[in-house]
Amino acid sequence: MTSRTVTLLDVARAAGVSKSTVSDALQGSGRVAEATRDRVRAVAEELGYRPNSAARRLRRASTGAVGLHLPATATRLDYYMNLAFGAVERAQEDGLDMMLLGPSGATGGRIASRVDGLLVIDPESGDSAVPGLLDAGVPVVTGERYLGPAGGPSGAVVCDNAASLTALLDHVTERGARRPAVLAPSGSSAWATALRATAGSWGRARGVPVALRTVPFAATPAEAEAATRELLAADPAVDAVICAPDGSAPGVLRAAAALGRPVGGSGGDGGIGGIGEGAVHTADESRGSRSGNGSGHGGEGAGPGGGGATADGSSGAPLLVASCVDGTATRGAEPPVTAVDLRPAAYGRACAALLCDILAGRTAPDTVRGHAWSMEIRASTGPSAAPAGP
Repeated sequence: MTSRTVTLLDVARAAGVSKSTVSDALQGSGRVAEATRDRVRAVAEELGYRPNSAARRLRRASTGAVGLHLPATATRLDYYMNLAFGAVERAQEDGLDMMLLGPSGATGGRIASRVDGLLVIDPESGDSAVPGLLDAGVPVVTGERYLGPAGGPSGAVVCDNAASLTALLDHVTERGARRPAVLAPSGSSAWATALRATAGSWGRARGVPVALRTVPFAATPAEAEAATRELLAADPAVDAVICAPDGSAPGVLRAAAALGRPVGGSGGDGGIGGIGEGAVHTADESRGSRSGNGSGHGGEGAGPGGGGATADGSSGAPLLVASCVDGTATRGAEPPVTAVDLRPAAYGRACAALLCDILAGRTAPDTVRGHAWSMEIRASTGPSAAPAGP
């Protein structure tokens, strides 16, 4: 049947079902048994059926497009570019084009006339564009929860960001760090808020003080380098730095090199990851150990070796470095940096999949789905080990 356009009625007759059943089966909507859905799709493919997308959009009052709103800093961050590509790819699988919205957003009515739904990634409560997007009158899925005062989205895809930072902090202390620090992002997104809160709660729960410094949400390597220098000058006992912003880890490595702090450590005597006779006591021990006897993690005299710290943070003592976001900058650094792989392309796909499911009626509104991460352990925190994850 190739001499003329194949219609829904042709597919219905060949499959032995009604025209409405064919429509529901091909669109993934309605109450159609899985076996019937598979049979209809097989018949449609065999006959060479191609949906009339223009007519379908008219019937559904649909534009055939969805919008994507990213943070204003997204254009220079690998994470968001990979996320966007994943979202575009998944939307196309449902026949939807993806429209990238400007950072300032647009009025709700204007957006609603141009798209069927919206993806709003890492919404900040201080972003003036977000309330209008949430009230645009079309389904909205957020990547991470929205913590602002406006009405909630139709759905969300979330990561357990508290668990990922907890895993990094646990990892560096298992590798011998006694005084970890976190360069946490500023801003009011769920990701930034969770990381700042977790740094404090983790330290209180374990009796291990965490030096917390706030840096811009999209801190550059230069900004991370400056923050690390200031951190180590103010607190020379810091022996591990976990930086949050995507792409900022090389700045931490540069600061360590400038201060004579070797990154990683082989776990030998007197180094991070090992216990050595005569190891230098940390600043916390000189003020009184958390355990009351100077033992820390490794007993009397345990701690990072390599010489005493000076006022500018230089000591020759090893420094562990890790990142809350994996990417080209962490994988290609020297040494490669231990990082949390948030799988941004898969995350973008997951966000677009939820929006597509809500638009097609396959999923009820108010659905929240989780997204898994993994921890990639590399030389910046010592000897390699198997990846960890939730």
